[in-house]
Amino acid sequence: MYSQFRPAASSANTPSVDEQFTPVNVDNPALRMDILKRFLDLQYKGSHRNIFSATAPPPPPPPVEVKAPENVLPTPTPVPTGPPPLTVDAKYFGYASDAKGSHRRAFFATANNEEVVIVGEGDTVLGRFRVVRLTSTSADLEEIASGRRATMTIEEPGPNG
Repeated sequence: MYSQFRPAASSANTPSVDEQFTPVNVDNPALRMDILKRFLDLQYKGSHRNIFSATAPPPPPPPVEVKAPENVLPTPTPVPTGPPPLTVDAKYFGYASDAKGSHRRAFFATANNEEVVIVGEGDTVLGRFRVVRLTSTSADLEEIASGRRATMTIEEPGPNG
């Protein structure tokens, strides 16, 4: 079976390997010594671990601490300050509830005591604040724009009303 695929012992039509070779067209085939020197000067900066060893490499040396002079005081780290406290330009001066105590209404007076606003839980006060929770002693408000919260305690009227 394989006799038909066997090459002939002497074939005049087959070119030799030397006849097939064509050199690459290079203008200057000289070795670039400047590039070679740059690569020879490179230093390996890795861990120098033996890749053929199954043991773990030694741990890196601990970092060296630089001690500051003793006469210099360390600078305190700045404490991040949050947003400024929420101020409400009204005062919580009372509340009312039904007999069961489930529907509460709060009484707020504007800053100059000219207007009284009566609101329930979920309503808005002064167009900026939403009443989150009402108790007999405090009212929790949330600023609608930012979501910040404030708790107002009930203010008793002074001796002059």
